[in-house]
Amino acid sequence: MLKDSAIAKLRASEAVKASDGRRYQRVYISALGRYMLSDKREFPCQVIEMSPGDARIIAPVAGHVDERVIAYIDHIGRIEGTITGLIDGGFEVDLLASARKRDKMANQLTWLTNKDALNLPEDRAHERLVPDNRHSIIKLEDGRKYNCKIIDISLGGAAVEMDVRPAIGTPCTLGRMRARVVRHFQDGVAVEFASIQQMLTVVQQNLRLN
Repeated sequence: MLKDSAIAKLRASEAVKASDGRRYQRVYISALGRYMLSDKREFPCQVIEMSPGDARIIAPVAGHVDERVIAYIDHIGRIEGTITGLIDGGFEVDLLASARKRDKMANQLTWLTNKDALNLPEDRAHERLVPDNRHSIIKLEDGRKYNCKIIDISLGGAAVEMDVRPAIGTPCTLGRMRARVVRHFQDGVAVEFASIQQMLTVVQQNLRLN
């Protein structure tokens, strides 16, 4: 039988999907990530409460009310929204997402809420790996091509080493896979694929040089 604390967490996580017509029920989590303000500055952060509709984020720079923010959160992925208020050490944000994305977030939040109490395995829906062939090419829409090296890759995206860093949001093609740049880091960029691949073998085949 489940312990009382586990049952309580399950009940709390079920409320993630409940809505009064406008708001969702937040749950307490602890998820690290990075966020970018509208001026393109990027900082580390920690989400302490979240629902499919909004979040409370601890952050070193809070931005200002009505400012657009984009974040990449462990186990959640990419989120974006508008800052609605400032809190001690951070801010609150209303999330912009489709109904499908909100359903996915509800499932992810349920897993995060219960994984410790129920000893659930790590979520491996987008497990990262290092492909056999790490060398590939990134091509931009204007025809420019750059050699790159795959750091790691999942069904949803990849981290690549390259000498240039196209602007965040830039559409591109990695090998033969359509993508867009979603994050910068010191030695390259992270890209998000336009559609999730169904087989890792297809991923590796598509990254081969022509």
